[in-house]
Amino acid sequence: MTTDTAVKPAGSGIAPGPAGRGLRRRPPVGTALGLGTAVLYLSLIVLIPLAAVVWRSTEGGWDTFWRAVRTPDAWAALELTVGASLLVALINVVMGTVIAWVLVRDNFPGKSVVDTLIDLPFALPTIVAGLVLLALYGTSSPLNINLAYTRVSVGVALLFVTLPFVVRTVQPVLRELDRDMERAAYSLGASPITTFRRIILPNLAPAMISGAGLAFTRAIAEYGSTNLLTGSIPFQTQVSAVNIFGRIESDDTTAAAAISTVLLVVAFIVLILLDLFQRWSARRG
Repeated sequence: MTTDTAVKPAGSGIAPGPAGRGLRRRPPVGTALGLGTAVLYLSLIVLIPLAAVVWRSTEGGWDTFWRAVRTPDAWAALELTVGASLLVALINVVMGTVIAWVLVRDNFPGKSVVDTLIDLPFALPTIVAGLVLLALYGTSSPLNINLAYTRVSVGVALLFVTLPFVVRTVQPVLRELDRDMERAAYSLGASPITTFRRIILPNLAPAMISGAGLAFTRAIAEYGSTNLLTGSIPFQTQVSAVNIFGRIESDDTTAAAAISTVLLVVAFIVLILLDLFQRWSARRG
């Protein structure tokens, strides 16, 4: 009598069956180690310090928190900071897109120099940027334009430090944009304005909005350039970062932490909205 013997598949170390199918591959050791290192570093550098600021802001209770935020000088600084940052982001959406368009689509002498200068606000310390702007638009301006110590100077300082965010966000999208769609639109009789509005702008909009959001979050945190150019006059030209520094100098760290927490929440909300918009754009595309 012959007995049938089950034959295992060649090269298989696991017998087929429910137990074998239920096994899952473990992530490589290198991946787990890299993830753990990244999370630890992020926690030490970003998450724990931010949590400490939030905790310090509520150390005296929520009444103390809101009292610090609603003091006349702190509230005026917050209103100026958020309002100026919104205006600057809107201006940079337009002008940053125009500059990115010129750098990608046009050829002119000195183009590489202009492209390099766009990154100058990234490289310069903000206090140096404030000194440059004060020399150019201060009381001794060679252009005879004195904007120092006015609210306009707040916008000028923020425009300078945030312009690269929009330009560098829009540039790669413009480079990768399919020019065949534009040529097809032109061949069908579409005007340049119609082609831009119907074909180019929808493709650029996600990058433009992302750049504007990054510019806004950078603007609300600016200190150096605004401190020099604006004079930081309370209720007139003082932004929140300068107000926070003044409170730290006065040993009022709880109030400084409370104002910092408000800026942190505003920036966090903007970044979450940007992420949701990018996810929606990816699904829509």
